[in-house]
Parts: sequence; structure tokens; C-alpha cells
Amino acid sequence: MGRWLSFRVFYAANLLCGLLFTYPTIAEPLQFALLAKRVDQRFFIQAGEGCAEAARTQGDVCRLLGASGPAHFRKQNQLLEQLFHQHLDGIALSVTQSEWLAGHALKQMSHIPLITFNADLNPTEQHLRRSHVGFDNLAIGKQLGILAQRLKPQGGRLCVLTGSLKDTYQQERLHEIRRQLGAIPNHKGTERLRGENGWIEPSRCPLERAETSEHALLQLATLLNTNQFDVIVNIGSWPIDQPAMYRQQLGPILTELDRQGTRPVIIIATPGPDAEQRALLDDGLVQAYLGWNSYELGHQSYWILKRLAQGQAVPEKVLIDTFNVYLPQASSNSPVKP
Repeated sequence: MGRWLSFRVFYAANLLCGLLFTYPTIAEPLQFALLAKRVDQRFFIQAGEGCAEAARTQGDVCRLLGASGPAHFRKQNQLLEQLFHQHLDGIALSVTQSEWLAGHALKQMSHIPLITFNADLNPTEQHLRRSHVGFDNLAIGKQLGILAQRLKPQGGRLCVLTGSLKDTYQQERLHEIRRQLGAIPNHKGTERLRGENGWIEPSRCPLERAETSEHALLQLATLLNTNQFDVIVNIGSWPIDQPAMYRQQLGPILTELDRQGTRPVIIIATPGPDAEQRALLDDGLVQAYLGWNSYELGHQSYWILKRLAQGQAVPEKVLIDTFNVYLPQASSNSPVKP
């Protein structure tokens, strides 16, 4: 929805004749908001920068909003209610708890166009948003499974670390890891692997609540100390969000496991790793990263919001399906093939 600045008409006298000068209408910048799960996490910071950058090229504004600290659906619900009463041209929401938001803030839906990004609403609640911009989570899960197969061809004992499996995107990644490793027609990915192609998931796995560095590192340390796993896959970047802490807490454990010849393969899904995170890889503290472009997520979110604000049709979903695989001392710009 465009808003227009009022204009003034100035009259100027001329010795020969009177001239009427009318200044053209000037469009105000469109105002968009990215409501993240948290604003102090590198993933969302990069997405916010991508949205802001795309908006600047069009003379618009896109701001990253949200609470700091661990994601909490009540905090997000409160912020969403506040945004519904502001003069915004569109909101992109990374969903914390779909059912709760649908039963509270989203019941007060305003005229402001709403899309989701990164984390979508549950299928039964997706009618409440206009579009979704995210990553192809089935492709992410598949590529994580391919990496596990490449680094442990004979299979082994697997544990997957997730955030909340109430999030659809985390379910999709987990299910596709299992489908890739199970590779049998009837395996839907909803059940643990029990020996398919040599892969086994013990009953304690997958482990949830890994959505902060502290929880993720505690869970990883616990798994490593049991010395019972061959491959550990993190479907989010949480363990390496604080690389120095990762090195400090897990380095000694991994060194001892290496001495015993029982160090597991660790694979982490993450936005493009920075220098400190690459150092973890090159020093053998992580065996592989599967990276994606968070900036592009922000870019695409802006363009969908822009189209909605202009009254244009938008696709129901926009999925980003390009990823980078990072291995020690080398990186690949395309997914690793099985």
C-alpha cells in the first residue's frame, strides 16, 4: 500500500506572466519488518541484512525485529501483536510455535500482509499467511544424509540433534536424513533407523532442545562422553554459534576419543561458516558443514513483501535449494553426491 507525501503548490510572479509550479507527488518508503525468533543469532542477523540491502535498492526500509536470547513463543506473540498496530506495509515472521500464535496474535490479523520466512506455520494454520520464503528442507535433510554416507560408508550408530520437532522445517530435515540413509521404499522418515543399510538410531535419539549454544554443547558433550555414536548430525548451527566455547568444551573430549580411535563424525548444518568456524573444521573438531545463504533468504523475503504491498500476486512458497558443502581444507560449491 503506497502512502504519499502531501505536496504544496507554489505560485511565483514573473515580470512577463505568472507561472504555476507544482511539485510531483513523492512516495514514502515502504516499511517492512522481519520478526525473527531472536535477533542476536548470526542466521537471523544475516537474513535481516539481506532484507535491508534489497529494500535500500528500492528506496524502502526493512528492519529486523525480535527479542534477544533463547526463542520464546510468548515473547514473539507479544511483539507480533504490537506490530499489527503499527504502520507497516508487510511483516515476515519466523514462526516459533505455530499453534500458539494461531490461537493468539494471529486471531487479531490486521490488514498488514503477513508472510513467513525460515520457519513456517503448521499445515493446518498456513491459511493465515500469504506466502512462505524458506529453504528446501527436504533437500537439506537429503544432503546431510549424503554427507553421512560419504563420511561413514558402512553406516553406524547415528544421533541427530534438533531444536523443537514441533517446527515443521526441523521435522522435514530429520525425516529426509532418515529416508536418505534408509533408502527403502516404505521408509517415511517418521521412525528411527533400525539397521537399514547399517544405520541405527538408539532410543535416546534424536535429541531435542538444541536451539542454544549452551544446550547444544551440553548435549554434544553428553553424547561424546558415552562413546557410543559413530555419526552426530546437527540440523542447525547452534553448537558452533560460539566457536571458542565449542573448542574449549569439546576439544579435550574429541582429543581423547581420537587417541582411542573412536572419534565420531560430526556434521553441522549452518549458514556459511566464518573464519573461526572454518578453523574448527580444519582442526578436525568438525568433519563437515552444509551451508546456505541467509542473505538470500532476506532478499527473497523483501521481494515477496514488496509485491504484496503493491497488490501483486505472489507464489504460495519460495524455496531456496542451493547449498555449499565445506570439508577440511577445501569447500565445494555444489552438494556432495552420494
